[in-house]
Amino acid sequence: MPEFPGRTLRIGTRASPMALVQAERAAALLRGLVPGLTTRTVPTTTSGDTWPGPLADAGGKALFVKEVDRRLQLGEVDVAVHCLKDVPGDRPLPEGLVTAATLPRDDVHDVLLAPDASPVTTLDDLPSGAGVATGAVRRRAQLLALRPDLRVVDVRGAVATRLEKLDGLRPGLDADAMVLARAGLMRLGLTGRIRRVFPLDAVLPAVGAGVLTVQCRADDDAVIALLHRADDPRTHAEATAERAMLHGLRGHCGSPVAGHCTTDESGQLTLRAAVFTPDGSRTARACLHAPARQDAAALGTRVCEALLTQGARTIIDAP
Repeated sequence: MPEFPGRTLRIGTRASPMALVQAERAAALLRGLVPGLTTRTVPTTTSGDTWPGPLADAGGKALFVKEVDRRLQLGEVDVAVHCLKDVPGDRPLPEGLVTAATLPRDDVHDVLLAPDASPVTTLDDLPSGAGVATGAVRRRAQLLALRPDLRVVDVRGAVATRLEKLDGLRPGLDADAMVLARAGLMRLGLTGRIRRVFPLDAVLPAVGAGVLTVQCRADDDAVIALLHRADDPRTHAEATAERAMLHGLRGHCGSPVAGHCTTDESGQLTLRAAVFTPDGSRTARACLHAPARQDAAALGTRVCEALLTQGARTIIDAP
């Protein structure tokens, strides 16, 4: 990569604290691959960061990525770092952009948090009618499947803001507990707030959970070659299977869809997936295998078909 030591790689990202940490992680990985590489983070405050209401009312999770992607298309940045779960699964990438690297996956579990002074350590500790805060329809459905007597309330904003609301330091939230992604808390150094890690058979993660992707322009050969060196083949295959399933289901941010692909020591892929009604009362589940990474996309398609056979479309579209 002889052209890179003399070229600053401009890294586009959201301006949230979490996104800045994630962009620096990608930058550090790339600097480790190319001695002498210089990087500069270019933050953008996106519509998703400022929209106060439900995402589905304003275009879905594309709100978190479209302004950053637009700057990439215009040549104002060289790459864009995104949480894969924020990249819409029901539409192609913007024109002229490609995903050139899928970074090694972080922890995929969801976790339970409680106010600092609360004795709550598990979901079972919460009384009937207690409020649990989450911004994800997938979590809402699975929490209600576990505890239909709970009151699930919506929460938005940066992690620090959510925690301040949970602790009563900010107004606007009436909740006794909160569910967040463990990976995000790890990136922010906030794992001390975790009371309980949900096992995967209780709360299945989001498609793309714990995965960062790096996009660039399709005609930028030098950047593509650099990013390919950072790509993690295992995570790439697992994410491919999950996203193929989500795409087949036409899943979006308002769809209670969960999926998690793993790779065993022999290289075999296993994809577990589920869809839920918003209240968690109905579900369809599937678990299938594929012998190798090159079969990842086909595995996702087969799991999608298995879910559709069980009525997944009706379940997803339930009011």
